[in-house]
Formats: sequence, C-alpha cells, structure tokens
Amino acid sequence: MHMSDALISVTVGGTMLAATFGITAKSIKKIKDVSDESKVPLMGVMGAFVFAAQMINFTIPGTGSSGHLGGGLLLSILLGPYAGFVTMASILLIQAMFFGDGGLLAYGCNVFNLGFYTCFIAYPYVYKKLINKNYSKKNIIITSLVAAIVGLQLGAFSVVVETLLSGKTELPFSTFLMLMQPIHLAIGVVEGLVTAAVVIFIHEVEPGLIQIDVEKIEKKNNFKKVLVGLFLIAALIGGILSWYASEYPDGLEWSISKVTGQEELESKGKIHELIGNLQEKTAILPDYSFKTQSENIENEKLGTSFSGIVGSIFTVAFIVAIGYLTKIFRNKQKFKHEVR
Repeated sequence: MHMSDALISVTVGGTMLAATFGITAKSIKKIKDVSDESKVPLMGVMGAFVFAAQMINFTIPGTGSSGHLGGGLLLSILLGPYAGFVTMASILLIQAMFFGDGGLLAYGCNVFNLGFYTCFIAYPYVYKKLINKNYSKKNIIITSLVAAIVGLQLGAFSVVVETLLSGKTELPFSTFLMLMQPIHLAIGVVEGLVTAAVVIFIHEVEPGLIQIDVEKIEKKNNFKKVLVGLFLIAALIGGILSWYASEYPDGLEWSISKVTGQEELESKGKIHELIGNLQEKTAILPDYSFKTQSENIENEKLGTSFSGIVGSIFTVAFIVAIGYLTKIFRNKQKFKHEVR
C-alpha cells in the first residue's frame, strides 16, 4: 500500500509530510522520556524484520492481487505506539530513499496509512482493550485479527480520501473505495494471523517484551536470543524467501488497474518531476534490484537478496542511530538539570 507521488497533489503531500514530521518529533520526545535501554536495539531489529517481511507479497486467492505485511500493529505490540511509529516511519523513509518504494512526496501519506492508524488507533483502542481482558493464545489470535483488519481498513480508506483530496478524477471515489476496502480486508486477515504468530512466539521465548498491562509478566532473560533470532529471520526473509514473492500487483496497484486499466498513474507537474528526479538519484537499488537491468534470473535473485540484506542493515543502523542520539540528548539535558 505504498503510494506513489503520482497519486497525490503537492498540497496533500506537503500537508501530510508536515503532519508526519510533527508526530514523529513528538514520538521521539516520548521515547526520550522513557529510560528503557533495551528498546533501542529491539526497535532496530524489529525494523529490519518488518522491512524484510514487506518484501514478500503473498497472493490473494481468486483475485489476481497480492498483499504484504504492514507491520505497524506488530511494532506497537512489541515496542509501544510511539517507538512503533518512529520505527515504521524509519522503514518507509529507507524504502522510499534507497529502493524507490513509495514516493518521496507521498512519504507522509504512507507513514499515516501504514503507521499512524495501526500505532495510534488500532493498537491502543482495539488491541490493548481486547487483550487485557483475557490474555491467552486464543485471544491473541482473535485480537490481532480484529486490530489488523481495523488498522488496514483505515489505511485503505485514507488512501482513497487522499486521492480524492488531490483531485485524482481518474479514480472515482465510490468505485475506488469499493475495490480498496475488500481487497485490504483479505490482506488484513493474513496480517492479523502473521502478527499473532510472531506475538505468540515471542511470548513463549521472552514474555517480558510484550507491551500489555496485565500484572506479573515473567521475564526469562532471553532478550539477546530474541534479538539475534529476529535478525537472522529478517536476513533469511530478505536474502532468500523474497525470491518467492508473488508477482501479482499489490492491493493498491490492483485497485488502480481495475479502475484505470493500468497499475500506476503518470506524474504531472514540475514539482513532481523534480522530486521524481531526486528519487531516481537516491534509489541505489530501485525496486529491490540492481540498477542495471538483467535478463539473467540468477542476477535478478542476487539483486533481490542484496537489497533485502542491505535494506535490513540500513534499517537497523538508522533506527539505532536515532535511538542513541536521543539517549545522548537526554543525558545532556539531565546533566544540565543536575548542574542547575
């Protein structure tokens, strides 16, 4: 559900960028106020995991469409909403900058559609309220399903509204809406099941990492094992399993093609052209492959594997850098306060 710049106007893109930067800044401040030293490496590893997982599109049977994990709900469950949002914003920035996945002008829209609704609505108002009533494996599955569907439905609706406000007459509101919501309902079911599976796994290995309000969560001191295990899984997904991603268009591209007959719209305007040229230069691995196109299938696989591993490392490095810069800033402020 990564929107391209062609789907939005400069006004809508600029407004959503400003809103995203504001919420990200507030979220970083919230993280800064929490002195949990374990959160930074977990943010980095979970970021790499979600980055890699988003490379695998799964086929939606009977539709000719595909979907991939969003990951915002999973990040919130393990990191809390603020750290989850910052992690998702970091993943989407790296995807747009270095892999050309999602437009730079549309970056704010994509952070909202994939991160805001899951972290600040689906997680606190659906997942937490339901899971705290009965913390069991069965309820983790049910709650993850409901919360994932709610978050993705809000994100899909947001895409339709953003194109409407951008004046995209090629995508009539009601027609586009009637395609976007059902296809993302199916994707939401898969996202809910995957989220539940990961949460149950981590609950078994290190239940202290789960962000819930129930009392007496037992810690097993397996934090490092969880970090290493998740990073290895991310490397496996990005490096090898990504070869087997569905070739069908994702839910957004599929919906656009059903309305317009093509999976993407054409960008128009000088600002769109300028930003597009900028993204061509920054995208060192466009579409998760080498810039030099090759007909050789082995070279294509090598490009995908390289992109998956490099992207995972970039994500870890970027998020950990944010985390430790925040920690340094917090310590300086604390020192100044003590001196006074």
